[in-house]
Amino acid sequence: MDKQLIDDLFYVEEKKYGLWQSHLADGTCIITSLTEEECTRATRWYLKQKQEGFDKVETKTYDSVVGGKL
Repeated sequence: MDKQLIDDLFYVEEKKYGLWQSHLADGTCIITSLTEEECTRATRWYLKQKQEGFDKVETKTYDSVVGGKL
């Protein structure tokens, strides 16, 4: 099955339960969305931000544990 590359970078395909996934040309999964249009839009945004270096910006994450018996 030939995959049609969008912007020569990624392709989008329908998966189970009506979900859509985008993949890089090598098959690496990028985004999962409810519609094909949203998947394409979100993937374009993600790749643009990645190219501009947003993944190199220092971010804070928090981790917590709830102790005791609930």
